[in-house]
Amino acid sequence: MSQSDAPAAHAESPDKSRWSRWKKPLTMLFFLALIVLLTMLAQRLEWNEVFDTLADFKVRTLIIASGITLVSFLVYASFDLIGRTYIRQDLTWKQILPVGIISYAFNLNLSAWVGGIAMRYRLYSRLGVSKGNIAKILGLSLATNWFGYMTISGAVFASGLVRMPPGWKLSSDALQIVGVVLLLVSAGYLLACRFAKRREWSIRGVEIDLPSLRMAVLQLALGALNWSLMAAVIFTLLPSKLDYPLVLGVLLISAIAGVITHIPAGLGVLEAVFVALLQHETSRGSLVAGLLAYRAIYFILPLLIALVMYLAVEAKAKSLRIKKKPAE
Repeated sequence: MSQSDAPAAHAESPDKSRWSRWKKPLTMLFFLALIVLLTMLAQRLEWNEVFDTLADFKVRTLIIASGITLVSFLVYASFDLIGRTYIRQDLTWKQILPVGIISYAFNLNLSAWVGGIAMRYRLYSRLGVSKGNIAKILGLSLATNWFGYMTISGAVFASGLVRMPPGWKLSSDALQIVGVVLLLVSAGYLLACRFAKRREWSIRGVEIDLPSLRMAVLQLALGALNWSLMAAVIFTLLPSKLDYPLVLGVLLISAIAGVITHIPAGLGVLEAVFVALLQHETSRGSLVAGLLAYRAIYFILPLLIALVMYLAVEAKAKSLRIKKKPAE
């Protein structure tokens, strides 16, 4: 660092220290507010209605929701198939899809650090993928998910299909503007993949290459499809009077709230947003019942299956190590 840079570094340190002092209290305040909100929600609920709605679910409805969930997990796992093409490594779909499914299930329930990062590193390293290429697969998967999110949410928000309740700080018109901005960001990504002259960057020692336009379009399509399938699962489990585009829009709004809070599985956040935005469309009890069923089908059941899959992978790897160990 040059001498001219030193004062700037010293000038920034007080701001950082002030932020570090305020960060924890502000985070605690937010969580307390969330607890208060959920407590108020729980007190206003007719729990008998919630339990009755859960008991009245038809087997056919649960099977349909489970089937859509399976398709959604396969779509998400296919993000890594794009990653295989991106890193140009010889891996079969039978090797990649289980990694994607296991990672997604752990990601949903235990945070991106556990599922998206740690689990991928462990499983792909067993397949002989280098750390640099694992980082590229992870980065491409994240880009696929969030550029797909921006594409579908931009279209839904800009269309005006979701109307914010009166009195909310974010108005319906502002939400439409957000949608237009998200669409512009997605379009900018496609334009960069098509026309950018510089296509390589190095981030913390990892070489990042812009994908081709065809690959970028596939990313946006698969990412948007997965968010649409998630909404389809919820739509299947909520009262029939609700329209699918509305359910999709509310899910997309709740996703942002979940990212901001960093709560694993968005626990409580999803329910609070859905009740706040849809309580004038249908009863709170039926909403909460549908969302509880959604959590069971889309979060808990896949996690149990993924845990069995992961243990099977570990057992297979252990047996291979024992076979390779020279006899003493």
